[in-house]
Amino acid sequence: MRPIALVTGGNRGIGRGVVLALARRGFDVTIADLAENDDTRETRRAAESLGARTGFVAADIADLAGHPRVVEAAWGLGGRLDALVNNAGVSVAKRGDLLEVTPESFDRVIGINLRGTFFLSQAIARRMLEDAPGGAHRSIVTISSANATIASPDRAEYCLAKAALSMMARMLALRLAPASIASYEVRPGIIRTEMTRVATAKYDRLIAEGITPIARWGEPEDIGRAVATLAAGELPFVTGDALHVDGGLHIHRL
Repeated sequence: MRPIALVTGGNRGIGRGVVLALARRGFDVTIADLAENDDTRETRRAAESLGARTGFVAADIADLAGHPRVVEAAWGLGGRLDALVNNAGVSVAKRGDLLEVTPESFDRVIGINLRGTFFLSQAIARRMLEDAPGGAHRSIVTISSANATIASPDRAEYCLAKAALSMMARMLALRLAPASIASYEVRPGIIRTEMTRVATAKYDRLIAEGITPIARWGEPEDIGRAVATLAAGELPFVTGDALHVDGGLHIHRL
C-alpha cells in the first residue's frame, strides 16, 4: 500500500520538488494550492509519470474556513494521510526598512506563513490522531527557512513567521510523539525559485563571495530529497529537529 502525502503550495518551485521526490519514494500526493493551472498540471503529470496517484484541492491556507475541505481532500485520495508537508508561503511584497513594516504586510505574511500553517497543521493532526496507525511512518514536515535563525531586517515579518514555525515544529513533536507521529522542520537556504528570482543578482554575488561553503544555488530538488527522506521514515529516532538544506549557510564562522 502506497503512503499518501498532502503538500501545500505544491504547484511549482520547492513544492514541485517535494511532490516529485515523494512520488519517487512511492508516495501518492494531494496538492493544495490557490488554483489549478498549467503549473499544477505539469507537476501532476510529472508525478504520475513516476507512478504516483495525484489529487488537487484549491485552497488559500490563510482562509481557515476552507481547512475542512483540504482535510477531506487529503484523506480522499486513499482514506488516510501519512505525511503533511507545510510548504505554502509568501515572501514580503517589497523588501524595506524594518521600521517601515506596515500592518497590512505583516498581517498578510503572518496570516499565510504562520497562522494558516498552524491551524491547518492542527486540523491535520487531529484527524491523524483519529486514525489507527496503518504501519506507514506518519509525519508533519514544515518548510521554514534559514531565516528562522538568520535575521534579515529588510523582511522582518517573513523572519518572524519562519522563526515561529520552528517552534511550532518542536511543539508538534512533543504533542504527537505518543501517537508515533513525527514532526520535522526543513530550513532551505538560497534556493532557485520564482520567489528568489527578484534577488538573483544579489545572491549570485553572495555565493561567488563565499556566503555558503557549498558554492552554488540550492534547487527545489535538494529540498524535495530532504523532505522525502524524512517523510519516508528514514530517520526513525528523530523528531522535532531542524534539517538545514542550505549549503552550510547556517554555519557561524570567524
